[in-house]
Amino acid sequence: MSTLTKPNHIGRKISRIRELRDMKQEALAQALGISQQTISAIENSEIIEEEKLIEVAKALGVTVEAIKNFSEEAAINYFNTFNDSGSNTFGDYNACTFNPLDKLMETVEENKKLYERLLQAEKDKIEYLEKLLQQK
Repeated sequence: MSTLTKPNHIGRKISRIRELRDMKQEALAQALGISQQTISAIENSEIIEEEKLIEVAKALGVTVEAIKNFSEEAAINYFNTFNDSGSNTFGDYNACTFNPLDKLMETVEENKKLYERLLQAEKDKIEYLEKLLQQK
């Protein structure tokens, strides 16, 4: 029986998650402070010690449960839902209801006003300090 057909092969799940995260064995090995050969052995292991699994999960940026419950079919189905919506409304979800350039210019104007207020506050401080010095 190949590792692809064993549903609880933890090493294979680690391998697939690593691949989906676009991480090479060398990078995972470096993150764990072990050799690439050790990563290869882990990925070929059907069962992994809980402590090592916790370390691997942390290095991959996922939970231990995510590794244990990982399913190739679920991952494929998840990604297929992005393109198989049954209608052509996918693009509508990303449509802007405003002009991005207008928003950018509004932000620039707000920043200008904030800068001018900050500059005026600093001028006021200087005037106040000068008056205090003149009184002494």
